[in-house]
Amino acid sequence: MTAHSSKIDRSQTDFSALLLAWYDRHHRELPWRITPAMARKGLRADPYHVWLSEVMLQQTTVQAVKPYFEKFLHLWPRVTDLAAAETEAVMAAWAGLGYYARARNLKKCAETVASQHGGVFPDTEDGLRALPGIGDYTAAAVAAIAFNRQAAVMDGNVERVISRLFAIDAPLPGAKPQMKAKVAELTPAHRPGDFAQAMMDLGATICTPKRPACALCPFRDHCQALEHHDPEQFPVKAAKKAKPVRLGAAFVALDDKGRILLRRREDKGLLGGMTEVPTTEWTSRVDGDHTTASAPFAADWQAKGIITHVFTHFELRLSVFRADNIASPATHHGWWEPLANLDRQALPTVMKKVIAAAIPIISGHANNDEQTAEKE
Repeated sequence: MTAHSSKIDRSQTDFSALLLAWYDRHHRELPWRITPAMARKGLRADPYHVWLSEVMLQQTTVQAVKPYFEKFLHLWPRVTDLAAAETEAVMAAWAGLGYYARARNLKKCAETVASQHGGVFPDTEDGLRALPGIGDYTAAAVAAIAFNRQAAVMDGNVERVISRLFAIDAPLPGAKPQMKAKVAELTPAHRPGDFAQAMMDLGATICTPKRPACALCPFRDHCQALEHHDPEQFPVKAAKKAKPVRLGAAFVALDDKGRILLRRREDKGLLGGMTEVPTTEWTSRVDGDHTTASAPFAADWQAKGIITHVFTHFELRLSVFRADNIASPATHHGWWEPLANLDRQALPTVMKKVIAAAIPIISGHANNDEQTAEKE
């Protein structure tokens, strides 16, 4: 911290000018982003690209999202293409990205834009917020980045920057309204989309949770946390509750042709609409049976160990069992799928772990774990 920093009148500081000057030099190159240089050539952000990336980025890292974003654009270049796609195909393309309610809402939103808005996204926060699956954050982000609206965009990165810049010591999540008000106060009418993306980039690359690179920060002479505290103490978070542990069992059945028994989960609830092997009736609140007593049918079930998977609000431990040479065509409320086709199925990571535990030869299917815990 410079010696004169405490004498700076922050009320007269143009934070947006400082940040945009930094962003022009140090912005990240992202497949969905229109950079300042591209904007100077007259290019504008595609609302479909902005919306798709923002939905994917919720609770997920940029590195995890990049290949999914590119895959979706290859399969469905326009929102009308996504609207016309089969739901099962969308879920399969999303598999491994986690938080599967996002994929279901993504499809519903695309259908609404196509059927009720002629394939054109509304250009205001209110209009965007009225679409299925779009909340305050996504509406603000799309409005600012795609339509240059002066919307206050606040994600986890922005929370961290704002909490440190103004030394907001009220704990999250209660401090969110105070932080949002500060973001709204700083967001300029000129280049609000670039300002939003600059705040995100600053939090992701400079104002990081641990060991922030304060010497490189455009706000270093104005940051109250750096001047008076330890920036790593911000944002202040309420104490976490211990996650409950839930138990259950999963059953990997192979028929006499070497195909695996799969079934589709109900559309509602945890992992709704995704593909799975038969499991017992576990939920986030209730244990399921973790023995062969609840197997889908009688067979020589062999124990293959226990896999652990962490969801947002609980930890799941599934006892894995395998049975071979099951007579088909009995489907037991599912279908028999060749193992070579598993990559095309909408298998969430927890199911990939189960299958890998039972069939080690295809353990690579379990290596594409979500970057965050899964959520309904």
